[in-house]
Amino acid sequence: MTIPAQAKSADSADGEILLKVSGLKRHFPIKKGLLQRQVGAVHAVDGIDFEVRAGETLGVVGESGCGKSTMGRLITRLDEPTAGTIEFEGKDITHLGVSGMRPMRRDVQMVFQDPYSSLNPRHTIGTIVGAPFRLQGVEPEGGIKKEVQRLLSVVGLNPEHYNRYPHEFSGGQRQRIGIARALALKPKLVVADEPVSALDVSIQAQVVNLMDDLQEELGLTYVIIAHDLSVVRHVSDRIAVMYLGKMVEIADRTSLYEAPMHPYTKALMSAVPIPDPKRRGAKSDRILLRGDVPSPISPPSGCRFHTRCWKATEICKTTEPQLLELRPGQRVACHHPENFADQAPQDTVLLTAAKEASELVPEAVLEESAETSAAVAAEVAETAAAKEPEAEKPSVAEVEVAEEPSVAEAEKAEVAEKPSVTEVGETKVEKTEAAEKSPVTGAGVATAETPEKPSAAEVEKAEAEKPSVAEVEKAEPEAAEKPGTGKAAEEK
Repeated sequence: MTIPAQAKSADSADGEILLKVSGLKRHFPIKKGLLQRQVGAVHAVDGIDFEVRAGETLGVVGESGCGKSTMGRLITRLDEPTAGTIEFEGKDITHLGVSGMRPMRRDVQMVFQDPYSSLNPRHTIGTIVGAPFRLQGVEPEGGIKKEVQRLLSVVGLNPEHYNRYPHEFSGGQRQRIGIARALALKPKLVVADEPVSALDVSIQAQVVNLMDDLQEELGLTYVIIAHDLSVVRHVSDRIAVMYLGKMVEIADRTSLYEAPMHPYTKALMSAVPIPDPKRRGAKSDRILLRGDVPSPISPPSGCRFHTRCWKATEICKTTEPQLLELRPGQRVACHHPENFADQAPQDTVLLTAAKEASELVPEAVLEESAETSAAVAAEVAETAAAKEPEAEKPSVAEVEVAEEPSVAEAEKAEVAEKPSVTEVGETKVEKTEAAEKSPVTGAGVATAETPEKPSAAEVEKAEAEKPSVAEVEKAEPEAAEKPGTGKAAEEK
């Protein structure tokens, strides 16, 4: 299938935010036993954040079981989310009931994956396509039958098919009937879940081109879920990559296909077949991922791709990466992104699983990534150098910090203002002398003088002059031996 390049409107990326999803989760409980107690949960969608602008097309890709279809049913409110918020045109529609969602159904429609099971085999095509008008109580100009025939002609079917049944049509024709039913009320947002996966290659091109023409004609906004990366590249303005219930990378189609930054995205891009006989020898660039996708019942800790990644380290096993904007318009959830400064697996301490996975990656792929990362690093350095003159100017916060004294300076100033211990002692001595000089007068109280206390040196000198115990005992017998000493003392 050869699809011509598509020219998107320049203002599609600058439109207002039509749909905003924050922290969206959907866990399906697992119950066992007679009392049906919950013993676990399937983490189908486990915290995703993205936004869709009016007039653009967001493509969602990923392996089977990663939660793409569940996400589509959540944003159309066909399923109740476990946590998170869904905003449509600035209004929170996360927990609206049936009556609250009825007016919103005109603006949000869905094209289902299986065209065989999405149409009621007991109803005619006219009844199926005309059901939205009857449910919403809308009476189109000229009647429902005339409007249904017009929609059939818009999607490339014959208006005479109005009275036929679904089993009389092929797969591509049934998918066109589903698109006609979704466009009946002229919605603003259409979620297409695998619209061309069950169709032949030639029919795929027809349906894809039909959706492009309808978008230009009616100003539609698409969220297209698909497996075929070539189809997604053709129809999408931006592409979101999902893995095990998480968004791992969101970027515009040019950046994603030319320089993917998440290892999982790089592995997906290497699986895209090249329809060129001259490049049959380029199969060595294929990145083979070891093992299967882990179970969503008990997803791995940290980065969920670390069990199959050839660049995984200990931080990938313990810490979950956040979805950050590493380049303009490109958000990645990875500790060691591709085509960036941290590039080579041999520069890090790899886990055992990462060492086994790195053996399946050809050296040519690593060398190519290293060259691209060097170019990206140089571009980032130039951008940082251009911003340095602006950084030299002091900011308002720096000026305020410069005007206010630091904590150390404030403490130093306080210490300087307070008198030292020596000064306090001298001040007390001066006050004592002043108190001695000035008499304290009162009723019947004489002038009191405070005796001066001897200093420590004087006390030590006086103690040294006192005779010891031995000297005193020696002196007593000598006094007793002298005759007349006692008598003379008595006479005296």
